[in-house]
Amino acid sequence: MRALVVEDDPSIREVLEIVLDQDGYEVRTASNGRKALEILSDWQPAVILLDLMMPVLDGRGFRTAQLRHAKLAPIPVVVLSAANDVRQQASTMGAAACLQKPFDADQLLATVRSLTAAPGLHKPAPAGFVH
Repeated sequence: MRALVVEDDPSIREVLEIVLDQDGYEVRTASNGRKALEILSDWQPAVILLDLMMPVLDGRGFRTAQLRHAKLAPIPVVVLSAANDVRQQASTMGAAACLQKPFDADQLLATVRSLTAAPGLHKPAPAGFVH
C-alpha cells in the first residue's frame, strides 16, 4: 500500500514517514500542496495524510485541486491539524478522517489501516472520525 504525507514541518513529516514505513506502507512526502500534486501526477497512493496550514499551497487548496481530478478525487484524505476546529474543517473538505495534533501513532495507524484495508470501500469508522 502507498501513502502520501503532505506536511510542512520536517520533524512531523519524518515521524509520519517512519511510522507508516514500519507498518509496511510505501511512503512519499511533500512539504506543501503543490509538491504533493506533482507527486500525484505519476504516483497514486491509497491514502493521503494532509496538514492544513502549509506554505505555497495549503491543505484546503490541495484538497480543492485533488477533487478536480477524476483520478485523484477518490483517494481518501486524513486531515492532520492542531487547529481547534479540525473536525469541522475536515468535514467541509470531504476528508475521510481527521486527527488532532499531537496524534497517537497507534490511532494514526488504525485510521490509515481502516481506509486502506479494502480499496474503494470505506468501513464504518471508529468514534472520532469525520464522515
